Amino acid sequence: MSPDHSDWTLFRSTGVAHLMSISGLHVTLFAWLATALLGRLWRRVGRAWPRALLALPAPVAAGWGGLVLAAAYALFSGWGVPAQRTVLMLAVVVALRLSARRWPWPVVWTLVMAVVLLLDPWALMQAGFWLSFVAVGILFASGARVERDDPLDAVPRWRRWGGAALGMLREQAAITVALAPLSLLLFGQVSLIGLLANLLAIPWVTLVVTPLALAGALLPPLWDAASLAVQGLGAWLAWLAQWPWAAVFRAIPPVSLAVAGVLGGVLLVLRLPWALRLAGGVLLWPVLAWQPPRPPSGAFEVMAIDVGQGSAVMVRTANHTLLYDTGPRHGSDSDAGQRVVVPLLRALGEVPDTVLVSHRDSDHSGGSAAVRVAWPGARWLSSFGVGEACVAGQHWVWDGVAFEVLHPAPGLYGPDGQGLRSTNAMSCVLRVSNPSEAAWLSGDLDAEGETRLAMARPDLRASLMLAPHHGSASSSSPVLLNTLRPRQVLIQSGYRNRFAHPSPVVLDRYRARRLTWVESPQCGAALWRSEAPNTVHCHRQAARRYWHHFDAPTGTAPAEPGEPDTDTDVPPARTAD
Repeated sequence: MSPDHSDWTLFRSTGVAHLMSISGLHVTLFAWLATALLGRLWRRVGRAWPRALLALPAPVAAGWGGLVLAAAYALFSGWGVPAQRTVLMLAVVVALRLSARRWPWPVVWTLVMAVVLLLDPWALMQAGFWLSFVAVGILFASGARVERDDPLDAVPRWRRWGGAALGMLREQAAITVALAPLSLLLFGQVSLIGLLANLLAIPWVTLVVTPLALAGALLPPLWDAASLAVQGLGAWLAWLAQWPWAAVFRAIPPVSLAVAGVLGGVLLVLRLPWALRLAGGVLLWPVLAWQPPRPPSGAFEVMAIDVGQGSAVMVRTANHTLLYDTGPRHGSDSDAGQRVVVPLLRALGEVPDTVLVSHRDSDHSGGSAAVRVAWPGARWLSSFGVGEACVAGQHWVWDGVAFEVLHPAPGLYGPDGQGLRSTNAMSCVLRVSNPSEAAWLSGDLDAEGETRLAMARPDLRASLMLAPHHGSASSSSPVLLNTLRPRQVLIQSGYRNRFAHPSPVVLDRYRARRLTWVESPQCGAALWRSEAPNTVHCHRQAARRYWHHFDAPTGTAPAEPGEPDTDTDVPPARTAD
């Protein structure tokens, strides 16, 4: 059985994910076993047929034969970047040893990297490429050994074992420190228990799990033994993962800062004078201390996260964060919470103070489980019995920004706390405002609920509106639009979704009122700031890739003669369909 998402989360938190895939360690172990067996087999053949040894010496047959078998094993196992790197390095080592040559390690390291990129240029986009080659480079650069004048047999066995254990500890510590900034850049987290976890996990997987799994190809009962060994390791890792500060999550720094941090981590572990090592600490500290800028006091920003056909919105003030909806569920083992929302908030260094799930529908609540696991201390509000009920009249202020729940009314809940209307009609409506600007988030509230709310509060205004029900014709009623009078609309919908959201009828209403809107399939994550209420920043436009296609990232009605166009950083407006 392959590991599920919770298993991989555990492996990343404890820093042993590299052992749970077909890595260089597994391929090297397989090559070593294959070489030893082929060498012994070829020597036995030579006893019966001496000419075979003359034609092909045992070291040559064992070296190249083991390499071929290791390459077949790596190819059969998926041919990942670590496996490619290992096979190529083994090929260079075998060729050098059999030809009695010795190359400097930087030459071998660079040659293998060049060949891997020649075979797969896209490997540069994979985290495994950088982790694999940086780790091996660190081992080469920091693993210099002092040649001994006395023969190895003259050294007591306990000293040899102690030296081997100390060397393994030194190597693991060097890799842990050097890869910490790179892990922060790639994943936004650093495992503080990785060193302790790997001290047991590496020999256990190398000497117990992998041999049992390989031998299981000949004796299937050994696979059960390998499974028990993995379960025992999992129990050990789960215990470690419960430690406070087992893993530290930090905002992913800018590339320039991260490169300096990686260089600092490398300097810390190299055999250099302490003055240079301290310089590495100076380079590393800004990476650990960096935090992305936040809105000033009294201001706020709204980000409509790109989760496809669903909803997830992050609202930030100077010192607080609210998550409105958690994205859709894709299947029994996949949802936008674990794939998009949690990684994004981790990358931004955010810890939500409050999570408000508008209603029960899976396109709004599907990622709730992953979010709850990631931030169990957050306050939860919902309209369907999870956490605290969202009720009209709830109000709080963060950093000069007011948050007010406008719907549903207390009378819409039954004695058991469940809603008395349909899930859409029970959607929690949230208004976020400061003295000059406001944002409106209303889930999938239908036109009847919108009209009742607008008639009850005709004074409500909003500079920004999250399109109700993803732009469905059953929402965005004229009464609500005439009451709120928004200038910007964010439409969260899936590309070519089966509901045909946003509806042409709704877009016609936006055009008639000269509203500007952006759609997530073309805009990606959309960011709006109360300090610049006429601008919506589209991530797909700001971080455009050559494979991105833009047909209609935004829409608006043409300005009246002499009227200035609305300021926006997205491409020109869409015309009518």
